[in-house]
Amino acid sequence: MPVPVPQQRAAPAAETTHGADLTLLVIEDDPAGTFAVPDLSSTTGARVRVRTARNLTEAGRLLTDDVDCILLDLDLETAARPAGARAEARDTEAEPDGLAALKHVLRIAPRHAVLALTAEDDAERAAEAVRVGAQDYLFRDELDGRLLSRAIRYAVERKRADIAQHQLTESRLRAQENARLERGLLPTPLLEGSDLAFAAHYRPGRSRALLGGDFYDTVRTPDGTVHAMIGDVCGHGPDEAALGVELRIAWRALTLAGLCGDALLSTLQQVLEHERQSEEIFATLCTLDIAPDGRRAGLCIAGHPAPLIARKGRAARLLPYDDGGPALGLLPHARWPRRQVELGGSWSLMMYTDGLIEGRVGQEGTQRLGQDGMVAMVNGRLDQGLGGEALLEAAVTQVQDLNGGELTDDVAVLLLERDESRIRRRGASALRSRPGAASAAGAQRPPL
Repeated sequence: MPVPVPQQRAAPAAETTHGADLTLLVIEDDPAGTFAVPDLSSTTGARVRVRTARNLTEAGRLLTDDVDCILLDLDLETAARPAGARAEARDTEAEPDGLAALKHVLRIAPRHAVLALTAEDDAERAAEAVRVGAQDYLFRDELDGRLLSRAIRYAVERKRADIAQHQLTESRLRAQENARLERGLLPTPLLEGSDLAFAAHYRPGRSRALLGGDFYDTVRTPDGTVHAMIGDVCGHGPDEAALGVELRIAWRALTLAGLCGDALLSTLQQVLEHERQSEEIFATLCTLDIAPDGRRAGLCIAGHPAPLIARKGRAARLLPYDDGGPALGLLPHARWPRRQVELGGSWSLMMYTDGLIEGRVGQEGTQRLGQDGMVAMVNGRLDQGLGGEALLEAAVTQVQDLNGGELTDDVAVLLLERDESRIRRRGASALRSRPGAASAAGAQRPPL
């Protein structure tokens, strides 16, 4: 019956520091009893406690939490091994004798430093033991207290370094995997065939994260309507980020299925109520559905800051938001009225989360930027001729500068723009490039 793996302590055995007492577990079955551990007390200021096991079964019982290093005799008899180790020996007949016992020790003591002990004329097997996983090897005939003491401490420190490197590598791989996952969860706008220009800026408040509780999306349905949404789940942790992704995906699916306005938000509230971790969690939301001609839109607000619109030749201002509804998850039977908004021919429409307007301003940092401060800031950037991603980047950077450092809240901003003169030029160019367009135009010209 295989020896059960002993319970490993929370702190690695290899975390012993220089000068601290050490415990050495010696595993050897010298039948003549000629092998003896050299006296270690006279060679180091620290005390080294020694335990001796005659076989692997006994070693499994003696392998307690306070053992720092294991000294394994590679000449350990196969018959003295427990069933698990004997099976390993049968499966590894091509390997040098003694390595199956070493593999068994490494399996039951993965966080302990291990030294291999062998004869001087068996250097090849000693090197193979290090390749398998031992921290070092020692020759039996050359062993003395000074050498053994140094080897024990070297093995313990090397094992600690190996564990730290392994943990660092795992952490990096996990971070890379999380980054790929979070990047995959960020939205890809579906605007093919639309005349609108799109830009977005996203910055999570969590350290070393790519995804926060803010979320946004934009899709164009087959009838030519462009639907845009931005929202914010209260809180900044990974649970809030996951809930934001769920709400975004649900919004896209419901929008493509034909829902909008109150029906859409009511269904999203049901999703939120089923998926949130507690009843205190809520989410704000703002949705826009822009008509195919791009000149008007339907606006729904659920406890969210109102969008900002800038029309050509006019200063930016907030869209009306007095008749918005409550945030999702606050009232069980809430309603969200849909307001019609006239956009005009050429315009820029900015949707954002409260992370953009709640940064501190002023010398003492006691005031918030607020919506009025944001409007003034955006107008200043528009006067400089900025638009698209450059406008969003400049706005977020200025908010951060006014705050005096990194923003602690998530920030999401998206910008939709329509340039009517550019659309007309594109339409005229497309008309001229059609085959037979010139002859058709000539045929329609009145006779002289």
